[in-house]
Amino acid sequence: FSELYLNKKLYYKLYLNKHIMALVINEMTRTFTFKKGNEKITLADPNPNDTPEMVMNYYSNMYPELTTATVHGPKINEDMAEYEFKTTIGTKG
Repeated sequence: FSELYLNKKLYYKLYLNKHIMALVINEMTRTFTFKKGNEKITLADPNPNDTPEMVMNYYSNMYPELTTATVHGPKINEDMAEYEFKTTIGTKG
């Protein structure tokens, strides 16, 4: 390889690293949902540092059916992570 070829290759590599490596990082917000009868209830995230299980435990004081629920997800929707609490109370089988 010639020195000119290596210099062009190195320049091109530096150019790509300088101009394409710019990333925008957005923090995702979380929401939590569960079904209560025919209604879908959406709950806000009380503390982003808590695990989804901790959030479910937090809300189980207001919604006792969450004490036997399981966490499903997240389902990513743009900049939001959506978790679903699936309850087993009232289901057959």
